[in-house]
Amino acid sequence: MPVWTQYLIVCPLVFLGGFVDAVAGGGGLISLPAYLIAGLPVHMSIGTNKISSAMGTTVTTVKFWRAGYIRPKLCLLCAAFALAGSAGGANLALLVDDRVFRIILLFVLPLTALYVFKSKAIDTAGRDPLPPGRTACVACALALVIGVYDGFYGPGTGTFLLLLLTGLARMSLNDAAGATKVINLATNLAALATYLVNGQVLLPMGLTAGLFGIAGNWLGARCFTDKGPKIVKPLIAVVLAIFFLRVVSETFF
Repeated sequence: MPVWTQYLIVCPLVFLGGFVDAVAGGGGLISLPAYLIAGLPVHMSIGTNKISSAMGTTVTTVKFWRAGYIRPKLCLLCAAFALAGSAGGANLALLVDDRVFRIILLFVLPLTALYVFKSKAIDTAGRDPLPPGRTACVACALALVIGVYDGFYGPGTGTFLLLLLTGLARMSLNDAAGATKVINLATNLAALATYLVNGQVLLPMGLTAGLFGIAGNWLGARCFTDKGPKIVKPLIAVVLAIFFLRVVSETFF
């Protein structure tokens, strides 16, 4: 496939992924398949997607910092565990053969999408918080585990973190949201570094797509409505269907 055609496929879909992420979460369910639909190998797709993901997450992390949602000591501690987990997950992914990885994605991606779509609204009211030390331990353990997942694969990481930090660590929604952004940024950077060292990143495409992702995130934040999730879910379903058919075709035919 010509390079210009790949850009025409990847950039609009990454823009759409940023829009979806701002409105309803789960933008990675569009941005990662975008590279695979464009014909990039699995490891190259994951590595290049980390650039656009890291760019978008950096912007939102700064916003959350300015809004006062980030507790520096706890978030930095969690980030350290997330860095270790993500680097390990990325190295593990690089050991998996490309064809085997595609077969894994045929099962993992639909299950991830199902979990993200079926997750219920977060309710933190009426619950007693854990002692600070226990909160830190639980949050760091979650950062390590989710870090491995994000380094290995990625889509749905932010949603998983927010649900787990509010549910298991009993953090307030604002604190959990801030920690989620810091942890997600750390996992993206650690995985990106690993893929860069192993030559599995297309820098020009990743940086260009990242700008589109930021634009989509900005537009999604401005256009957010209560009906947002109902609007974007059919879009995600279409992209996942195209991705699924392409992977099946390339893997088995």
